[in-house]
Amino acid sequence: MGSPSLIIEMTKTKLFALAAVAALGSGSALAQKAGDWQVGAGWFHLSPQDSSGALTFTAPVPAVVPGSGASVSNSDTLGLNATYFIDSHWAVEGVLGVPPKFKLYGSGTLGPIGELGQARQWSPTILAKYYFNDGNAQFRPYVGLGGTYVWYSDVKLTPGLQGALASRIGIPAAVSTTTADLDSSFAPVANVGAAYQFDKHWGMSFSVSYIRLSTTAKLTTTALGVPVATSEAKLKLNPIVPYLALTYTF
Repeated sequence: MGSPSLIIEMTKTKLFALAAVAALGSGSALAQKAGDWQVGAGWFHLSPQDSSGALTFTAPVPAVVPGSGASVSNSDTLGLNATYFIDSHWAVEGVLGVPPKFKLYGSGTLGPIGELGQARQWSPTILAKYYFNDGNAQFRPYVGLGGTYVWYSDVKLTPGLQGALASRIGIPAAVSTTTADLDSSFAPVANVGAAYQFDKHWGMSFSVSYIRLSTTAKLTTTALGVPVATSEAKLKLNPIVPYLALTYTF
């Protein structure tokens, strides 16, 4: 038999080796590697950093409504995402929120009207993402860059705005109707965030995206069904979008 000190040293060595194997095993259980998919769901908050141009009549006589403007409300909705890992660092992510409803409020000379209208925004997004730290790490910051295609539905104008437009044109509000369309467009998206894995499958992530986005609202006013005037206003939305999600990797 060996000396007590030798036995103690051998025991320490074995324990160290077992601890190292356990640590490696634990890390590999958390690894994000090529071919992994991750899906997530959570809270989207959309906060437009908005500004607007003046409401401008384009027909029958071009004219600017002096001092007119508009602002866009914040909105919250359910976000969904799916991520495919090309390797332990690079991934491609698709993101879609349940279309949030935004409200448009008058400012300047349109301020007394209050709410001008509302619309739902559709903005499916594709991001290329780079994850820092090793694929075995529980905490992994990341950055992303990509684009989104934005369009709008359920665009509605309030009676207050419709009445103000009819008055400016000089026709009775009772016989006039104004409808609006918002331009669709592609927009770049920058993203930064961090992910944390609780175990092999479950985790959470938090990110903030910035979308450089603008649109033009085009309004058509009719009287007894006949177009009598058109107008438009340019809106810069540039929303900041925090996203907190629970994730599942498989």
